[in-house]
Amino acid sequence: DIINGLFELGGGIILWINVLQLYKDKQIKGVHWTPVLFFALWGYWNLYYYPSLDQWASFWGGVFLVIANTVWFIQMVYYIKHPTPSS
Repeated sequence: DIINGLFELGGGIILWINVLQLYKDKQIKGVHWTPVLFFALWGYWNLYYYPSLDQWASFWGGVFLVIANTVWFIQMVYYIKHPTPSS
């Protein structure tokens, strides 16, 4: 559980790099929204599943990962609907 929880937490930290880069770039190139949505939904499933296994480190790491993935997905949708001109 601890190792998996650390992977979940690490994944969340790495995803925040994408969130910050997308905020800076304000445009989507080379990434499609469907994989981001899929992994966000998988993360939400894990938030249900981990407590049933009594895996609390994985749950809390998963919370961090789900928040990052959800913010990234919302940003993607926003910038797809409100594109900014390329520099």
